[in-house]
Amino acid sequence: MPITIWSGSLSSAPPDLPASWTREKSGCQSMVGYELDHDRTGVSRACHLDLGPQHLNYHGILHGGLVSMLLDVACGQTASAMFRPEDPIPVVTVSLNVQFVAAARGGRVTAVGIPSGNGRTLAYVNGELRDEDGRLLATAAGVFKRGSLRKKS
Repeated sequence: MPITIWSGSLSSAPPDLPASWTREKSGCQSMVGYELDHDRTGVSRACHLDLGPQHLNYHGILHGGLVSMLLDVACGQTASAMFRPEDPIPVVTVSLNVQFVAAARGGRVTAVGIPSGNGRTLAYVNGELRDEDGRLLATAAGVFKRGSLRKKS
């Protein structure tokens, strides 16, 4: 089942962002604790997570599911902006292939979406997750479908 990525889920957006970026944080964002980074140029989007014990697996490294989630968020936000940069729209993940390169044990990790191309309804986005020293932790390749989904109240 695809994961719905809602464009911009900050409770208060910087003044130069579109109104659609002023939504409350999603339940997932609140639970995990990642933050969206809105200071990027172009349509590339990013998110970061300050790692705590709750983010680590039994081996004391960042859980692979969270690696995938962070890449999905950054790539989904990027795909959303690719369709309509001035007011990003919801997208759903069609596929996301993640390659794990190295482990993270602490500090901050940042996922960045890198536009690859898009058509009328599909966007292709690559992603990278890096630690605070710039070391590559994981890469991703995703396909995202443009949607007009409404958030259920």
